[in-house]
Amino acid sequence: MLVQPARRAIVVGAGPVGCLSAMALAKLGWHVTVYERRSDLRAASLQLLHSNTKSNPRQRSINLTLSSRGIAAVQAVDGSILERLMNYAVPLQGRMVHCFDGTVARQQYDRGGHCLYSIERGLLNLLLLEAAASVANISIEFLHKVQSVDFNNNTLRLYNSATAQELEEHFDLCIGADGSHSVIRRDLMQATQMEYSQHYLSHDYVEIRLPHGVDGSGNHTFLLDPDHLHVWPRGDFTMVAMPNKNKTFTCALFAPKSVFDSLPRAEIFLPWFKTYFPDLCSLFDEKRLVQDFQNNPRSHLITTKANPYHKGATIILGDAAHSMVPFYGQGLNCALEDVRVLSILFQREKDGHNPTVITRVLDEYSRTRHADLVAICDLAMESHLKLRHDVATWSYMIKAFIDNILYAISRTGSLVDLSQTISGPEVPSGWIPLYSMVSFRPDIGYSAAKKKAERQERLIDSVGLGLGALSIGYAAWFLFSVVNKLVAGY
Repeated sequence: MLVQPARRAIVVGAGPVGCLSAMALAKLGWHVTVYERRSDLRAASLQLLHSNTKSNPRQRSINLTLSSRGIAAVQAVDGSILERLMNYAVPLQGRMVHCFDGTVARQQYDRGGHCLYSIERGLLNLLLLEAAASVANISIEFLHKVQSVDFNNNTLRLYNSATAQELEEHFDLCIGADGSHSVIRRDLMQATQMEYSQHYLSHDYVEIRLPHGVDGSGNHTFLLDPDHLHVWPRGDFTMVAMPNKNKTFTCALFAPKSVFDSLPRAEIFLPWFKTYFPDLCSLFDEKRLVQDFQNNPRSHLITTKANPYHKGATIILGDAAHSMVPFYGQGLNCALEDVRVLSILFQREKDGHNPTVITRVLDEYSRTRHADLVAICDLAMESHLKLRHDVATWSYMIKAFIDNILYAISRTGSLVDLSQTISGPEVPSGWIPLYSMVSFRPDIGYSAAKKKAERQERLIDSVGLGLGALSIGYAAWFLFSVVNKLVAGY
């Protein structure tokens, strides 16, 4: 009996998407090699092998928030991994808005009690890396940088920075999970008629770490309410703070580049910070605050869109395919959902290792996934303005109140099992706020959620116009009757 050799898959990038992709492919019978160029991730993984402690790789971004989409994706690959992640995550019940006048408004995320889960990016990456490394048919090679891809011959050219050698590796399937500046995407752009757009925001952001406090018994404690994501909307700029399991908060200041440029020295920065964030400033050690602001890198905000996402047996997932701004908290969740969707498309095939089948699956992914990815990129950009300004306005809160009243009295249907199903058979007919659909209903695609929310908003606006017209009509009738009485009196 002739035994078919195991098919080989290559995953480029050992970030969260790369690790989950590797585990999903291994579950489908692939032999997987993950290539990662970063040295800090290698150092953290080596430390993990020799100790029981988990130290973060170098932080390059604000905290990540896991929502139902990301949770469903991890659950579909391995439920035990999800349990480990949740041990290091902090549940967030809603948003706490710190207004400029010192008042605070709590805004619940969802009437059903759904939460977001805050977790440090580096820690999440390390936990998924640990899980992937423990799978028998996955090997992880660090310090390997991709040079180019040959789509016709299914080969990857790499450079090993540890040995200063170049090598060429053959694959039957290649997943590019190598981030916003993806080399795989670069080569795809040259090999296909890819539609590609890239937009940098005028805003940058800087991380600032709020340390833990100490209670009367000497135990570590949170200095802010740990059940909420904290937002300080100040028009052109915004501060956010998300809790960590170790009782600290990861804060991020989002502001126009011109604002950062105008705050070069401590004697300028501190008075500015105290003016706009007085309640937060009182919790910091001023010296540490200035050090974080001056020493931590200024990071850019970018939105990228691409189409198609594949050629032959090579495909890009996550930030390599669709970078988005972080204001909807869906960058990670969408990227993990990419893995779930692709995995299910392969599960539907009898022979997912067949070259013809691979090409067909990747083609279906590009064709059916694109509308959802464009929709969430646009929604994330729209959310930028809301966090900077709208969340503190009466009009926003009144609309949210109406949204939630209609949600409370509406029957919306329950979630379907997403371990083998990409989405529900149809969009629920009841009233569901956009935020709930995006964050807590992974059975509703992003594009379907966006269309449904637009219909709902038009209905609210038309009702508002109708009520406004009735009010104006009543006022006109009242004024007319008063004038008539006055005239009759004469």
